[in-house]
Amino acid sequence: MFKHAQLESVKAWIADPAHNALPLHARIRRAIRQLILDGALEAGRPLPASRLLARSLGVSRGTVEEAYSQLQTEGFIERRVGSGTFVSAQIQRRPGRQRTQQAAVHSPLLRLSRRGCAMLEGGGLRDFVAPRAFAPGVPETRNFPLHTWERLQRQVIKEYGTSILLHSPPQGMEALRQAIADYVNLERGAHASADRVLVLTSSQQALTLCANVLLDAGDRIYIEDPVYHGARKAFDAAGLTCIPVPLDAEGMRTEYLKPAASAEAPALAVFLTPSHQFPTGTTLALERRLSIIDWAQREQAWIIEDDYDSEFHYVGKPTACVQGLDPHERTIYIGTFSKSLFPGLRIGYMVLPPQLVAPMSVARTLLDGHSAPIPQLTLARFIDGGHFGAHVRTMRAVYAERRDVLARLVREHLGSFLEPRIPDGGMQMPCLLTQDIPEAEAVATARRAGIDLLGLTALHASAQHQAGFLTGFAAHTPGEMEIAVKKLASVLRALERKGGEWR
Repeated sequence: MFKHAQLESVKAWIADPAHNALPLHARIRRAIRQLILDGALEAGRPLPASRLLARSLGVSRGTVEEAYSQLQTEGFIERRVGSGTFVSAQIQRRPGRQRTQQAAVHSPLLRLSRRGCAMLEGGGLRDFVAPRAFAPGVPETRNFPLHTWERLQRQVIKEYGTSILLHSPPQGMEALRQAIADYVNLERGAHASADRVLVLTSSQQALTLCANVLLDAGDRIYIEDPVYHGARKAFDAAGLTCIPVPLDAEGMRTEYLKPAASAEAPALAVFLTPSHQFPTGTTLALERRLSIIDWAQREQAWIIEDDYDSEFHYVGKPTACVQGLDPHERTIYIGTFSKSLFPGLRIGYMVLPPQLVAPMSVARTLLDGHSAPIPQLTLARFIDGGHFGAHVRTMRAVYAERRDVLARLVREHLGSFLEPRIPDGGMQMPCLLTQDIPEAEAVATARRAGIDLLGLTALHASAQHQAGFLTGFAAHTPGEMEIAVKKLASVLRALERKGGEWR
């Protein structure tokens, strides 16, 4: 029979508001099943008669009978005519929850591959689900022309009918691939065609494909220093050896790219954010772009060009992409609509050299197979109808104003702590710490106060850098930013006082 504690456990499970959506008989069934799985009810243990348990729980006998019947069907209990109801002797019990937790602490139960360990230790990537100030890379979505998007989506569904509910080709819907090719050719000076575009869910997926399709574990790849953390984590997880290359005001210092004849093993690829370097905001000089193209051709290496937010350039015209300058077809061009439109769209893309289209498309089928057709075709119409260009132009003006507002607010309220480095483009601004305040502690304390900052230190391979934060400004109005800046000022003042006490 049930002990008092077990009966109370069933009552608590039934009364828990989290289980209110379940019918009463299902709550009783699950409560008893959990007691069995936890080992609180041993194999062979008798259970109360249905009439007695119903009276104890204050429910009808039929409700308990229904719960018992299902538990018997599932094999958790046995009902013997003339003897009663018992916990099944055949049940394979789990250890009690407390014992399981202890075993996890003291036993090496988790066995991962080296790649799995690298991904776990790297911590993955943390998306800013709710855009709090000053989360970098988050666009303003409140101004998105949702009514236009809904209208175009209805057109797509009406035209394609139920066929749109099937898989799309792994390479992506042709209409979107053509729209992307036309756009990057016109706006970014690329050399693209629909058959060279691979539609993906994100630029992160593109980086993962490049890391695993183009290089083997142990191969060397040049990266910018500092570098986009998503790229570094993708390369580390694939087991690549990342070789940091320092930057200056003109971007990556290409004299650090070694020829294969050097004593070191040759690098087989280089990763770049040339239009708007992440996180410094510098633009790679034309001479250096050409130098990297020559290096890649000479060494038969790959150039991985991440053009993540080049739509938002506020001073002059953006420089043509490296891919459009490369006559040797050694460049993989990566783009995304998560920043130019909205993160929930989950559409990115690569423009590939012809010889990589088949390998990358096949490899993509092993990740997620394909992208959803309805958003693809809706986006194609959004681009072809001129709505994408109009939205980008609108947001470019909004973001430029917000960049200037944030710079003014930082100088006004945080001038004794931070030095803003105003970028020519993008959606975030580096701010360097000018006080001896621990960067990691500032990031953690600000997060608890409702402010998201990305520390600069983790983006650098070299110790020769100044600590600070990458502060996003795109998703917040001037009023929202002012409130957040004042809150951040309070956080930094408290840390300054705390540091004074230590010293």
